[in-house]
Amino acid sequence: MVAENAASSSRDIPTGGAFLFEEVGATRFVTPESFTEEQRLFFKTALQFSREKVLPQAPRIEHKDNALLRELLRQAGELGLLSVDIPEAYGGIGLDKTTSLLLAEAMSLNGSWSVTFGAHTGIGTLPIVWFGNAAQKAKYLPKLATGEWVAAYALTEQGSGSDALGAKTRAVRSPDGKHWILNGSKLYITNAAFADVFVVFAKVDGDRFTGFIVEKDTPGLTVGPEEHKMGIRGSSTCPLYFEDARVPAENLLGEVGKGHKIAFNILNYGRLKLGAGVIGSMKLQLQNALRFAQERKQFGTPIVRFPLSREKLARMVSLIYALESMTYRTAGLVDARLSSRDKGAPDYEGHLLAAVEEYAIESSIMKVYGSEALGQLVDDAVQLHGGAGYIEEYPVERAYRDARINRIFEGTNEINRMLITGMLLKRAVKGDLPLFAVAGDIARELDQGELPRARLDDALAPQEVAAEVAKRLALHGLRVAAETFGPELENHQEVLAALSDVVMDAFALDSLVTRTRQTAQGGTPDATRLALVRLYAFDSIPRAYDRTRRALCATLEGAALEKELKRLRALDVFTPYDPAKLRETVVTALEATGGYPLQQD
Repeated sequence: MVAENAASSSRDIPTGGAFLFEEVGATRFVTPESFTEEQRLFFKTALQFSREKVLPQAPRIEHKDNALLRELLRQAGELGLLSVDIPEAYGGIGLDKTTSLLLAEAMSLNGSWSVTFGAHTGIGTLPIVWFGNAAQKAKYLPKLATGEWVAAYALTEQGSGSDALGAKTRAVRSPDGKHWILNGSKLYITNAAFADVFVVFAKVDGDRFTGFIVEKDTPGLTVGPEEHKMGIRGSSTCPLYFEDARVPAENLLGEVGKGHKIAFNILNYGRLKLGAGVIGSMKLQLQNALRFAQERKQFGTPIVRFPLSREKLARMVSLIYALESMTYRTAGLVDARLSSRDKGAPDYEGHLLAAVEEYAIESSIMKVYGSEALGQLVDDAVQLHGGAGYIEEYPVERAYRDARINRIFEGTNEINRMLITGMLLKRAVKGDLPLFAVAGDIARELDQGELPRARLDDALAPQEVAAEVAKRLALHGLRVAAETFGPELENHQEVLAALSDVVMDAFALDSLVTRTRQTAQGGTPDATRLALVRLYAFDSIPRAYDRTRRALCATLEGAALEKELKRLRALDVFTPYDPAKLRETVVTALEATGGYPLQQD
């Protein structure tokens, strides 16, 4: 069941990357305010589980109590929290992707548990859901849905991380044809110490990248010792070793040589889920930081009263509001594309994969933006705690360490920045996005000094213009870079990365303005939401302008550079606000609620 305001037919649903070309608010989208009762109920159940079952056990989890983690998975299974993405025919409940992301948010209050849960329900289980045959689904999915069995995913190797297809693990068919013989090793495998089922990738005959389902008692499989990590210490992370490991022939997952389809589709979905999978932690650490700042006094005054403390708290709320808006917007788009599909049809998984792939650009944005927003927030939270933030007694110390891995998970942020702009350009070349035509129009507008105009004359009109300016900055920069470098553009990573940041800010601003208008009562936006959008625009537009200018300076030189910099000046817009007043509006609302002021549970 999708949220009530999802588009009703595929003709109405924007394609991936379309936000750069549509006017702000051209299409209504799913927001937390429009979640269905069913979605809210699952979120509430999962959040209660995290608060009552997981957080009190944080010390035991931190000390690698694998038996506890396994028991928590079993308890989550009893509540149906492991089976949202598993079809009903195989013991699951097969709900929409918005609900799946809501569970990821709710389960992220503790980093080690979040990783354990996510590895089982996501990268461990979904390859079988999406690519398994009927016999494999019937054998594994019912037990994975209840937590009787635990799943893991084995892709990474020494020298084969972001370059997944560079794997060296080999698989050959046994002479009698009854087994696949695997040799090689895997690194950093989450849940490895207690997993029952591994999705493993190897190259058949040394060159055909292929997936396999490998059970823990497979002869020739050895699970190595636990890694001792900087963060997410409580999650199990071990290497795997395959020495003539004999995997039954029927455990081939998908087709020989098509393992890249499994790996890349799982990564796309994982990137989208990571956006939601940090929101819960962000909200919890905001709440903890506020409470500490209210109780801690310096010079006889609670530090929450100091302007620079309040600036940090306002920034925390702003980051959450932006990430939340983008994440559930994208989840709603995926659901909208599936709303008319029969979940019991044989081709449903194919449509699901196509829907997820359609929003691969947005998913990479969620991954990069979410991981870096969490990093900024916990850094501010440690600073608010002062020396106490370095002491294990305070949860923020663990949260700070746990947050760092998210910029590496699901493809590094460097790789995903390349993907954001790379996919936009590839879709433009294929004719799926009108990037070059629109960018040409923008160049002519800039030559005439024209600025975009707001569609609505309301309090958010300047921020609507700001969003349109960010889009123009991104599109103009991409056109100039593509025309200058041609096929060699992929080698100019500093250009692509800078413009990816502009694309992310454009998506954030577009989402913030549209969500705030959708939730406005009688056309008047809520004061806190309005302040948050203005704060975000106040910071992001100068940042987007600077990133675009940097990209141009790394692309052109001499007279050609001067020409483009002159054009760019037309987009150097600034709407003055008193940031202290905006901050006070946000922090006052934060203090009144004791936590994230726009929480929907």
